[in-house]
Amino acid sequence: MPAHQHHKKIVILGKEILPGKGAQLNLDVAKLHTTTPILVPVIIERAKVDGPTVLLMAGMHGDEINGVEIIRRVIRKGFNKPQIGTIICLPVFNIFGFLNLKRELPDGRDLNRSFPGSESGSLASQFAFHFMKEIAPHVDYVIDFHTGSAQRNNFPQIRCVLDNEESVELAKIFNPPYILNSSYISKTIRESISKLDKKMLLFEGGKTNSIEEFIVEEGLNGVKRFLSHMGMRTFKIDLSKDRTPVVLSESRWMRSPNSGMFQALVKNGARVNKGEVIGIVTDPYGKIERKVKANSEGYIICLNESPVVYKGDAIFHIGKEAAV
Repeated sequence: MPAHQHHKKIVILGKEILPGKGAQLNLDVAKLHTTTPILVPVIIERAKVDGPTVLLMAGMHGDEINGVEIIRRVIRKGFNKPQIGTIICLPVFNIFGFLNLKRELPDGRDLNRSFPGSESGSLASQFAFHFMKEIAPHVDYVIDFHTGSAQRNNFPQIRCVLDNEESVELAKIFNPPYILNSSYISKTIRESISKLDKKMLLFEGGKTNSIEEFIVEEGLNGVKRFLSHMGMRTFKIDLSKDRTPVVLSESRWMRSPNSGMFQALVKNGARVNKGEVIGIVTDPYGKIERKVKANSEGYIICLNESPVVYKGDAIFHIGKEAAV
């Protein structure tokens, strides 16, 4: 048998995935307190031809449904069946949170602040540990889908470290409206994956506990572009959706000047000028109207959609364009 026909051996969660085959496996970390088993489905499809392994994952936070829906559609449409390489889908990572539509695990911990985890730590820590042991070593690229938290709606964006040229290149291939420079945060999956010298894109889009068609479409288009670029699948790419992503070197939150009812006067994703009135905070009794003026020029990449805010609440996230 010629050397080039030797396939690499892929064994995930104790099961060998043969070329041209797929499997639905389960990451089994813990049971419910009623002893009901809680299994985290891991859906794997391997092409007959060896190539890169891409992991698409969502539901790190159990209330971030938009990402779950993006990966559900990827699977439903068969986009996860590659012609080259392997695609692993993890639609709902934090299944405990998803059951209650809560961000955290039952122990109140944020799974994305628990990496790389430990075998005998908190539930969150054990979840992270199992992932890093069983899944992470097999993958070359990760696309992780998130949304804003609470009622903060993220305009579609990819977050990566701008100093890392390959990450920026991959982010541009995904083709979101915005690419935001985001340094590694301690104990996140992104930090742990980068330490393994693997590439990860973090997609942010929409808000919690909702399925927004605009966000889902953005995610699907990005996945198609990414897999096409990797040569893993051929898709008809809708070139009318081509854009040059705006690269943002930094971002800052604007906070509510006082407590009251909040109305944004600009749309999410909009470009704003310094000093422009972009929102208004009022009292319910018609006495007070406080104007909120943009503190810098830039782009609104996240908008708080809560009608009622407290003083100091994050209401606008403004990204500043990188100097070319």
